[in-house]
Amino acid sequence: MKPILIFAICLFFSGFVNAQEIKETTFTSSIQEVTLFLSGAQVFEKAQGNIPAGESLILIKGLSPYLDEKSIQAKGMGNFTIQAVNKRLDFLSEKEVSEKVKGLESQIMELQANQSKENSRLEILSEKASLLDANKNLGGTQGGASVAELKQAMEFYEAELTKISTERAEINASLLKENEEVARLRNQIHAMLESENKSTAEIRIRVKAPAAGQANFELNYLVANAGWYPKYDVRVKNVSSPLSLNYKAEVYQNTGVDWKNVKLRFSNANPNQSGQAPELEKWELNYARLTTFNPRTQIFGSVTGRVTSATDGSPLPGTSVTVPGTTIGTVTDFNGNYSLTLPNGASQLLASIIGYQSMSLPINSSTINIALNEDIQALNDVVVIGYGAEAERALQSRVAGAQMELRAKKSMAPPPAAPLQTEVIENQTTVEIEVSEPYSIKSNGEKTLVDLKAYEVPANYRYSVIPKLDNDAFLIAEIADWSQYSLLEGESNLYFEDGFVGRSILNGSALEDTLLVSMGRDQSIAIQREKIDEYSKKRTIGSNITENRGYEISLRNNKSQPVTLKVQDQIPVSVNSSISVSPVQLSAGSLDPQTGKVTWEITLAPGEQKKLSLQYEVKYPKNERVLLD
Repeated sequence: MKPILIFAICLFFSGFVNAQEIKETTFTSSIQEVTLFLSGAQVFEKAQGNIPAGESLILIKGLSPYLDEKSIQAKGMGNFTIQAVNKRLDFLSEKEVSEKVKGLESQIMELQANQSKENSRLEILSEKASLLDANKNLGGTQGGASVAELKQAMEFYEAELTKISTERAEINASLLKENEEVARLRNQIHAMLESENKSTAEIRIRVKAPAAGQANFELNYLVANAGWYPKYDVRVKNVSSPLSLNYKAEVYQNTGVDWKNVKLRFSNANPNQSGQAPELEKWELNYARLTTFNPRTQIFGSVTGRVTSATDGSPLPGTSVTVPGTTIGTVTDFNGNYSLTLPNGASQLLASIIGYQSMSLPINSSTINIALNEDIQALNDVVVIGYGAEAERALQSRVAGAQMELRAKKSMAPPPAAPLQTEVIENQTTVEIEVSEPYSIKSNGEKTLVDLKAYEVPANYRYSVIPKLDNDAFLIAEIADWSQYSLLEGESNLYFEDGFVGRSILNGSALEDTLLVSMGRDQSIAIQREKIDEYSKKRTIGSNITENRGYEISLRNNKSQPVTLKVQDQIPVSVNSSISVSPVQLSAGSLDPQTGKVTWEITLAPGEQKKLSLQYEVKYPKNERVLLD
């Protein structure tokens, strides 16, 4: 009786274990669409295959390891029920190194083996030179060498040392070239591995079906290490023509998966930002002496530099360099170099790339080189995370929004090729630009420019002149009703009269009704500001000192058409009751007493020259001192 009972119990548990085994089926999937955010991307995939009856696990393999599990959304079509969806890292998928990479690695090994031989030869030559130096004493204990022996010895030493020096120089030159070749080969391997990197994440979908049949899935999820930056080409033929605005997207992606013939959308949203509305906290007022003020930092118009690894100094191509809190950013090139135009008020730079710790640096120079440390913790996290508990995911519907297509007007000259057709979609809280043609972008961190829109924009033109700070005139284009173009803050390349004139920032986040676009300097307008000595006087009257200052601003239009200038200068503003400032001569300029700014709006005909006078008087106690120059 007892053996029968034991056999029955074993049979029961055997059937229980078998019942717990769930069959796994791998489905093929492909990326259909990608919505790029300012930081991150939302990937839309489709998968299909056959599922068995009962419970089973559907595996979607070959996904980015930087997939955000919490963002996974799955929708199934077929006679089954989705029970749970989760992400797991696929440790069985190994990276395949192509034959090209193996060939490059073999070249590096050959170069390093040759370098080892050359270094050994350098050691031998050093020992040989030391031996010659140790035996250069020709005289013996009984007497010196003869003239013939001395001459023969000198010729011998000269010949041998010349051979040693020549061979050393040749070996050092060879080592230098080989080091450069090794660095080039390593950079090439890095780029190829980034491009051919096999992803290691998978999505596991647990389903239950009453019968075997076909199943289709639509998946979407967020991935990191991808995004886009708005860029512009602004062209002006002359001040009588409309402004030509080419809206572009600088795309980067290093997700580990190539995007092949996918539909692209560019969104102005940033899913990494908190969606929680802010709340006011208590404002505690204290004495000024207990209040700390941040010193004013120097303002730079642009910054360039190189991003390298702090470990070995090698360049880091594909590094994202951004101005935090803005949409201004770029990606480093193959040599790790970057160049960025800065918006007003920029004080920090943020550099980030996979496998390295992000670094924030103050903008205290126009050249900032960045060395990033390897992120060991991030590398460990890739190995250990991704086994979260299964959780049911509901497909969240997108917010419906009105669609509006902004058609680009035809430019004066016919374009050499048809531009990409795009459509602007206005959702409830975001704006998206959809590219109709499929696009392919490799996962190598390199930046790719995608043309989004081309506009012919009506604009008014004027020149901004501040001769106290700069003796050049800056052309300003004024765009009214600019909100219809759905522009974001971004770098702009400026072209005037068919020539590149510099870079600027197009401030798409401005609150004004009129958007001001700086078109750079115009050297055809001559400007000079001079201090007039006969107006600059100092005299004592009673207990006060009176000082006068006078400046003359000369303006000349050397262009063939009339120009409108907005000229600004200033007089000091007193913050002490014992100091008084009075304007004497402003040449009909408009004075703002709160700021001390003096503004002139003038028009100059071709070849016309005008002079403006700025004079003011300052009174203060004679036992005090003020700085007027």
